[in-house]
Formats: sequence, structure tokens, C-alpha cells
Amino acid sequence: MVKQHIWTFFYGSFINLDVLMETNYSPAKYKVARLSGYAITIQPLANLVPSTQSFVYGIVAIASHEELARLYTHAEHVLGGVYLPEPVLVETMDKTWIAALCYIAPDLEPKPATNNYIDKIIGPAKHYNFPDWYLQRLNSFRP
Repeated sequence: MVKQHIWTFFYGSFINLDVLMETNYSPAKYKVARLSGYAITIQPLANLVPSTQSFVYGIVAIASHEELARLYTHAEHVLGGVYLPEPVLVETMDKTWIAALCYIAPDLEPKPATNNYIDKIIGPAKHYNFPDWYLQRLNSFRP
């Protein structure tokens, strides 16, 4: 049986390929992308909230249903957040539009983030050349 692969938009610590490898997921194909209509929050985990004035930067990657199940089971049982898939349309940096899934937590208890968690996001964000204003937003969640 051929595995179906789905484009999925990742943000927060899941833009870090080392974090993805914790669940034995290494995307064969990914691109830097942004999602309009949302803003990122980190309290203590990254999540998205609707916003008409912002973008969220991340990566869009190919993943199988099995890989996504492992990843978001890890998010629930290890990180402590239940994330559910929603359909989105992301724009890659080469101006290509891709329909993708994006996992958003409908109910996370707000708590301060840790510097270690934010560091797992900032490193890749700099590597992917996210805009300075976005790096400042990520850093604004430090305790």
C-alpha cells in the first residue's frame, strides 16, 4: 500500500528538524512559508490565534498520516498540548501557494514559556531568514 503524503505547515518548535527527529520524522521535502490571518503565541507552547494583521512564519513539509500521528501524539503526551488539524493556504518564499494542514491547539492553559523552548524556535528561525520583526515577536515570549 502506498503511503499518502500531505503538505503540513509547521510553526513553533516543529520548525526545528532536530525536534521533529524526536519522533523519527525527517521531512523528505520542505519549504519556508508563511501563513496569513494568524499570529503566533508561546504560552508555554507555540500556538496560533486568528489575526487580520499578522503572519506566522514556518515550514511547509510533506508528511504521512503515520508521521503526523506520531508527532502530535508526542505533542500531547510529552509536551502537554492537544493540537487538531485545520486546512490552510500558505505562501512559500518563492511565491508558490500550497494547500496544507496546520495543527492548532483549541485550548492551551496559558503559562510562561521557557527560554530553552524558545531557543529551539529562534535558531531555526534565524537559519530560515525569518524577518527581524518576527524574531523580535518570538523573543518577546521569553520569561
